Amino acid sequence: MNTFLLHLESATQYEKIENVAGFVARDDSGSFGILPHHARMMTLLAFGLARFRVSGQGWEFLALPGGLARFVDNELHISTRRYLRGKDFERISVGLREELRAEEEALREMKRSVSRLEEEMFKRLWKMGRKTEA
Repeated sequence: MNTFLLHLESATQYEKIENVAGFVARDDSGSFGILPHHARMMTLLAFGLARFRVSGQGWEFLALPGGLARFVDNELHISTRRYLRGKDFERISVGLREELRAEEEALREMKRSVSRLEEEMFKRLWKMGRKTEA
C-alpha cells in the first residue's frame, strides 16, 4: 500500500509518523484531502480539527490553532504553534474548545490592555498640550 511520511512540528513538540495513508484538514477554501504521491502543495490550515490515518489503523485527530501544511517529496509537514493529537474524537474536541476559550480570553485581555494604554496616552498628550498653551 502507498503511504507517506507526516511531520508534526510545533514550538515544543516534534513527531514523525510513518505509513500515513491519508490526511484531511481545512483551509480557507474548505476541506481537502491528501493521499500518497500528491502533487507538491502548500496551504494555511484553519483553526479546528484535522485527521490522518496510518495504514491498517483507524483515524487519529489533530486539534490545531491553524498552521502551515506543506507536501513535498511524499512528505507532509504540519507546522503550528501547538497541537493536540489522539484517537478519541471527544477528548480532542473538548481540548480544542478549551484552547479556543483560552485564546478568546487572552485576546479580550489584550484588547483591554491596549484600551487602557490608549487612554493613558491620550491623557498624557492632553496634559502636554495644556502645558504648552500656558
